[in-house]
Amino acid sequence: MKNLFFVAGTFSILFISCSKREPAPVDDNQNIKMQYDTTAIDSFSAGATSVDIVRQIRMSSQRYQDSLKEALRIQKEEKRIKEELEKENKKKQEEEKKKTEKEDKEKAPVKASV
Repeated sequence: MKNLFFVAGTFSILFISCSKREPAPVDDNQNIKMQYDTTAIDSFSAGATSVDIVRQIRMSSQRYQDSLKEALRIQKEEKRIKEELEKENKKKQEEEKKKTEKEDKEKAPVKASV
């Protein structure tokens, strides 16, 4: 009987010591840093703006400015191309006009002599 108590006591001590242990709860309140999404001046006043919204406004306005510059550049490029085409058309018309005048001058003496 003494051996049975000894074996039972030893087995219970072994079972308790080898069981899965849960970690002790750590005080997380000291390690957490608060991350605010509003400006630091006075986030509760009227007109306080979220940091994300301010960032989006700045990005959108920069994009807007870039798009305006791009549109202006494209417009200037189109205008330049259009002017070049008009100049080429004018040159072609002048050359055709000169050719027709030259042909008319060549044909006029021929008609007069007939």
